[in-house]
Amino acid sequence: MRRELAPLVLILLSGLVVEARGQSVPGRRNISLAEARPALEAMRSSLPKELKSAGTLTESQWSNWVQQKDREIRQRLDRGEEDTLTNLLRFGVSFTKEYRIDDEYLMKYGESTLVNAFAENRASDLIRAMSSAHADERIAHMRAFLEQKGFSLKTPAERRKVRTYLLDNLARMRDEFLRYRAQAKDESRFQLFKERGISLDTNLWPDFLIDQHLHHMVEKGLLKPGSMQRIAVIGPGLDFANKENGSDFYPPQMVQPFAVLDSLVRLGIVDATSVQLYTLDISPDVNFHVQRARKNAAAGRSYTVQLPWDSAARQTPEYRASFVEYWKQLGGAIGAPVTAIPVPNSLAAGTRTRAVRIPPRIVRRIIPVDMNIVFQRLQVAPQEAFDLVIGTNIFVYYGAFEQSLARANAAAMLRPGGYLLTNDKLADAAPSGLQDSLLTTLIVARDPDMTEFMFCYERAN
Repeated sequence: MRRELAPLVLILLSGLVVEARGQSVPGRRNISLAEARPALEAMRSSLPKELKSAGTLTESQWSNWVQQKDREIRQRLDRGEEDTLTNLLRFGVSFTKEYRIDDEYLMKYGESTLVNAFAENRASDLIRAMSSAHADERIAHMRAFLEQKGFSLKTPAERRKVRTYLLDNLARMRDEFLRYRAQAKDESRFQLFKERGISLDTNLWPDFLIDQHLHHMVEKGLLKPGSMQRIAVIGPGLDFANKENGSDFYPPQMVQPFAVLDSLVRLGIVDATSVQLYTLDISPDVNFHVQRARKNAAAGRSYTVQLPWDSAARQTPEYRASFVEYWKQLGGAIGAPVTAIPVPNSLAAGTRTRAVRIPPRIVRRIIPVDMNIVFQRLQVAPQEAFDLVIGTNIFVYYGAFEQSLARANAAAMLRPGGYLLTNDKLADAAPSGLQDSLLTTLIVARDPDMTEFMFCYERAN
């Protein structure tokens, strides 16, 4: 199982030892005190308490602090895994016939006997599935996660403890969601999850936003045909327990790197035969998933992505029309359509889906790197610098100081004139060498207001 293999994969990738014929992989290092100094000086009044005396910090003290904080960030993956397990409990369809616990139901959990019954039955069904000797990859992964935390499913008493744990996490997610709904729509929302676990779950909406922004850049003359070759995607995500449509009816998968390549190839910005796309991630599961896909590609096996979406989602007619057009052609520039895994009856009325097979030659263009963008950067020579760095739903997990460090690290890896794209507005009190560029705004829904932004930062020449 992936969790059992993850430590080995982390060791292999921590040194960035990736077999990639014809593809150079630069080394990784921590941000130095001198490189962090602009952020330390600009944000002196709001620094973590152990850095308040920034002017007297030694390189050794800084290095020790960075290593400690890097470990702490990586430990947040464990809490994020709890969110993934909770999303599986809420939305999974492979192990239960109960109603899914959507956001409206989630808010009523603990107060509605009907929703409480959904949740309790779902928890019992999930425990039964995890107890089976024939559990699929996703369910077995979650069983291993629970066992690593000290839980067991062997006896009724031990299963009751797991049930309590599952429902307690559901209540925690409810409380966090209510706090999110009450959050003021100011710039603090771009740091909203700085105290939460780091989750890998994803869906297609960020990929659509990226595509729309790339079109916008082409229209404004910021991107030219064949102008890019080296791309980095920070935290590409792993579609393990999709937040909206019960993704457990198909295998865990990764979509964003392929979606980004598809958009870039379709627009003529990159050459599919020479482009290099690096995934930069702290998750052993993500890194192993990419490495396994590469290994399969080397053996001549393709990678198939399933592309379901919830047609009942609240959207403006304009947004939906543009998304459907994007969805219908997604993957067509780099792969070929194939028969999709059938949608379960419980989702058939609201879920549309299709699938695309990505050939091995494209899969081999993706290179995994174990890297923490907050505290680390790749040591890139001018000819190795990235043309484009993308990070969606990543920087929201960090505070202003951490975002400033991440911004500096991203800038150091970009070529002059290269771009950083993110749907989170980054703290900009500290100089980083990045300047604001084109902004893309998409109105998803109007009641209540749901607006998405893609912020674009250009590396100064």
